[in-house]
Amino acid sequence: MLTAAVHFAESAVADLEDLRAWYEAQGVREVGDRLIDEIFQSIEALADHPDMGRIVPEFEQRFLREIILPNFRLVYRRDERHFWIVRIWRSERLLALPGK
Repeated sequence: MLTAAVHFAESAVADLEDLRAWYEAQGVREVGDRLIDEIFQSIEALADHPDMGRIVPEFEQRFLREIILPNFRLVYRRDERHFWIVRIWRSERLLALPGK
């Protein structure tokens, strides 16, 4: 089995930066660092098992999937050889298309 190439959308990079900044502002940077480590462990697992996430229920498209982590949704788009981390959002937030 080939390992899928991982790419990050600018939105996902911004989500990680915001996450780190929020925990740092709360005075618990180590909690944010630990959470980001867990997110990257999930991403590493996706490289070998890109279908391990569920289909995002808001869109019901096979290529748009997510992994639910405690308090977060790691949303990614995939094809046979690549996947793109799209968003890393608080799990209670619903996804929406821009302009809706």
